[in-house]
Amino acid sequence: MTTPSEQQAPPAQATLPRTLTRDLGQHDGQRVRLQGFLHARRDLGGVQFAVLRDVSGIAQAVGSGLSLPLTESSIEIVGTVKAHPKAPGGYEVQIEDFRVLSAAREPAPVEIPKMEWNVNPETMLDYRYVSVRGLKERAALRVQAQIVRAFHEHLDAEGFTEISTPKIVSAGAEGGANLFKLDYFGEQAYLAQSPQLYKQIMVGVFERVYEVAPVYRAEEHATSRHLNEYLSLDVEMGFIESEEDVMNLQNRLLASIMGRLRERCSAEFALLGATIPDVPAHIPRIPLLEARALVTEKFGHTVGGKDLDPEAERLLSQHYAETEGSDWVFVTKYPKAARPFYAYPEGDVTRGYDLLFRGIEITSGGQRINEYDMLMQSIRDYRLNPESLAGYSEVFKFGMPPHGGFAIGAERLTAKLLGIQNVRYARAFPRDRHRLTP
Repeated sequence: MTTPSEQQAPPAQATLPRTLTRDLGQHDGQRVRLQGFLHARRDLGGVQFAVLRDVSGIAQAVGSGLSLPLTESSIEIVGTVKAHPKAPGGYEVQIEDFRVLSAAREPAPVEIPKMEWNVNPETMLDYRYVSVRGLKERAALRVQAQIVRAFHEHLDAEGFTEISTPKIVSAGAEGGANLFKLDYFGEQAYLAQSPQLYKQIMVGVFERVYEVAPVYRAEEHATSRHLNEYLSLDVEMGFIESEEDVMNLQNRLLASIMGRLRERCSAEFALLGATIPDVPAHIPRIPLLEARALVTEKFGHTVGGKDLDPEAERLLSQHYAETEGSDWVFVTKYPKAARPFYAYPEGDVTRGYDLLFRGIEITSGGQRINEYDMLMQSIRDYRLNPESLAGYSEVFKFGMPPHGGFAIGAERLTAKLLGIQNVRYARAFPRDRHRLTP
């Protein structure tokens, strides 16, 4: 073991390329230069251990005579790689030069190596600007990034066009009171609760469209499954026969997403002790009324209201996991009262559906009304103001094809995939009923 040089940036070091911690095994016996954050530190009788964290993982470095800064300081280490069975990844770096790039000015408000999602959750969110650096925290965000990338790539391959729709709107896409109001140069405006109306209009342009963007819901929830701002993965497609075409598309899409996660995120799932689910070639389907009856008859749970309550969603998912080995189930044929005004009616029900995954709804979708007279009647039936929706409804005078689509909540899907109990930890900087910072 060598004593680190006191030089801050020796000339020989400047030509040494940076090595990521995940690649140390490729440099056994060689000198490397690491850059990252001081994740943890120990001093054992004059021998110092510095755990460095970079974008790819962590590595242990060992030296003597070091003046180690506070954890979370940005550091650079030059040293020789040696195999070590007890070190993270099986290798450690024997320090020759140690440099502080930017010292932390005070102790971190949370100990990142010791953080857990079920301990002091509000503290972790209060100091999210630091806690998001944690290995598990960033693993969840990396998984979500790959979900979004797979979403793009699969839909591009199926002939979809990405669009961008306004997030400042004059009326809500779904009606109701869950709209954030804002002053728009003296006029009343709102933050968009969905790109639904715009993506339907754009079906008349590109036939198949999608968008990845935040949406806003002014709902006073304070639960582990709700956010007031979340990332919505929206899809709309034209010239369909029925909602079955939409569900089949989503079936294929989910299979592609899970395949990509297996290729790119096995380390993140292993870190979080989670498994990537199989997607059946044909996800099971059940009408809502039958689903309600099933959970009552099999589990003795009486469902109130017009939809499935959270316990019914959990029990229905349990049933399909036990009987068909599927973590996924489409609940179809929702009544009009449980769907927005644009849902295509079929007698007393609609061609709308929800997708449940491991006990929670992650998608709402279905076929939309494409006929002008039917749409205007539905707007009146829902007691909405036709004038406020004129910018949307006018396009249906001009030959809109049969169409439908769905939206996936990225944070909910991420949380359920990884076993995260609170959806707030599946977003870098969550916005909920009580949180506007950081």
